Amino acid sequence: MSHIFEWIFAQYEGIPTFIVILELISVVFSLLSVLYSKRENILVYPTGIVATGIATYILLFYGLLGDMLINAYYFIMSIIGWYMWTRKVDETHFIPITKTSVNEKKWSILLFLGTIVFVAIVYQLNNRFNVWTAYVDTITTAIFFVGMWLMAKKKLENWVYWIIGDIITVPLYWYKGLIFSSLLYFSLTIIAYFGYISWKKNLNKSPLTLLK
Repeated sequence: MSHIFEWIFAQYEGIPTFIVILELISVVFSLLSVLYSKRENILVYPTGIVATGIATYILLFYGLLGDMLINAYYFIMSIIGWYMWTRKVDETHFIPITKTSVNEKKWSILLFLGTIVFVAIVYQLNNRFNVWTAYVDTITTAIFFVGMWLMAKKKLENWVYWIIGDIITVPLYWYKGLIFSSLLYFSLTIIAYFGYISWKKNLNKSPLTLLK
């Protein structure tokens, strides 16, 4: 077991200690955020704000511009989602989990394509298309943008986007040396699967509380 830990920490050789500590803090809060989301708990957003705020800085340090934009977007969408989740359909019930409408599916496609174009321009302007990870990063950014938008609207299908994006991100982060984050996304893939099942059971049910 000690050899495993030695190998993991060896990947951080030359990286400032404070960056490693910040990554660990971000990992913990990201995990908490997804667990709260699975439970349809409003704490998904304050924990998510902490996680994404830290992650934005770390990813800028590593030069992963696409993922940095994801987390900056998450930060903003967490504030919007916090507001949307606390809206009520009547005096005692909050908005329910629903499926995406035909119109929302069209907007999802437009958001996906628009994000790819936007991130591609950012990478091109910064001469970042010199490695294959940049192309993968562009795709995952678009996937997560749609997933976060659908989560803020409490749409069941948000979990499908998280699962796909997480599966792609695990090897990408491992390759880039972000071992803790890679392990996090592996865990998030599993949680997202159970999140989908949990939300499906609560489909169209208006909750009485958001602190579960």
